[in-house]
Amino acid sequence: MTIQTSNHDFQDDIDEIGRSAIVPNLLETITLVTGMGFAAVARVTDTRWVTCKTVDKIAFGLTPGDELDVETTLCHEVRMADAEIVIEDVQNDALYCHHHTPEIYNIQSYISVPIHKKDGSFFGTLCAIDPAPHKIKDEQVLGMFRLFARMIGDSLETAARLQDSENEVAQERQISELQQQFIAILAHDLRNPVGALEAGLRTLGRKQMDAQSEHVVALMKTSLKRMGNLIENLMDRARQRQDGGIIIERDADGPLKPVIQQIVAEIESVSPAHQIECEIDLPENVDCDRERIAQMLSNLLGNAITHGSQGKIIQVSAKTENNEFTLSVKNEGDPIPKDQIATLFLPFHQGGSSSKRTGLGLGLSIASGIAEAHGGTLEVHSDNDGTTFTFRMPQP
Repeated sequence: MTIQTSNHDFQDDIDEIGRSAIVPNLLETITLVTGMGFAAVARVTDTRWVTCKTVDKIAFGLTPGDELDVETTLCHEVRMADAEIVIEDVQNDALYCHHHTPEIYNIQSYISVPIHKKDGSFFGTLCAIDPAPHKIKDEQVLGMFRLFARMIGDSLETAARLQDSENEVAQERQISELQQQFIAILAHDLRNPVGALEAGLRTLGRKQMDAQSEHVVALMKTSLKRMGNLIENLMDRARQRQDGGIIIERDADGPLKPVIQQIVAEIESVSPAHQIECEIDLPENVDCDRERIAQMLSNLLGNAITHGSQGKIIQVSAKTENNEFTLSVKNEGDPIPKDQIATLFLPFHQGGSSSKRTGLGLGLSIASGIAEAHGGTLEVHSDNDGTTFTFRMPQP
């Protein structure tokens, strides 16, 4: 009577019905309301009848994936006519008393309702059978079957969309992982040539040079500084993806002031056209990861130089007050558009005018990650008076 097929060519349809949380409840409800012992959702085509889900209380013997010869079933006629069939008592039914299906499967009562997908295409049937007669030619019973068939059809569309979404998410995740691997490898492999260039520039710096050569070396140092920052940001981005965040090692064993002064001096040396005013009021050591704070400040200053007005003073402030450490960088220039504020700290996003955009937009994202790792916040305020990034961190 049945054909069991492994690796079923209708497995997607079987699985789709099998994943549905409502189908088992609907089939159980049908058997309880009608008293019939077998209810099923079947995938029906012009040549196939395939079981998708059943509730079997009469040992009819069908399980998901089992098949019947479609021409031996009444569901075949339901599909061709696209209309329901209801039989209360085969022996007393003028139309079906001599039909081959009840005789083959020893059934006396039968009901089958078409299941359509949302696009109107025929999927299969919601059916029930029993070896005994049952009064099922009732508008309430038929209404229940029609409603249940419509619910199953609608769920097919929802399940298909969900599966498509899950597939898209899986594909995006795979692409993202490949991108991160590429970024990590790229950043790692760039360190050696950058280091070689830095060593070469140090050698040149110890030799007597004319004014033009000094200018060229200064430009090269500026470019190398940007490349170094970019490499570190790429490496941190890769670590964030792998470890779930930036790792810090905080302590209050050393002063933070000389660290800040060193970063400001480095930025001024490679960007001599910009003047940086630094106000530091740190009477006590700050409990932090000083290298990470230096990295944050370097990124914020790099952003100020890139997007600030040429020739305007950049202001750096570092202080502790009311058990809070505050570090801020302010530059003059056009305000950041309000619609860009929300994405400013996301990786690969940049603020400011498009003509000034350089790099990959990782600096502010890394700075924000450093702030978060310290249990602090990094905020931005931008208007016609300038743009200020402020890091706040509670102190013990």
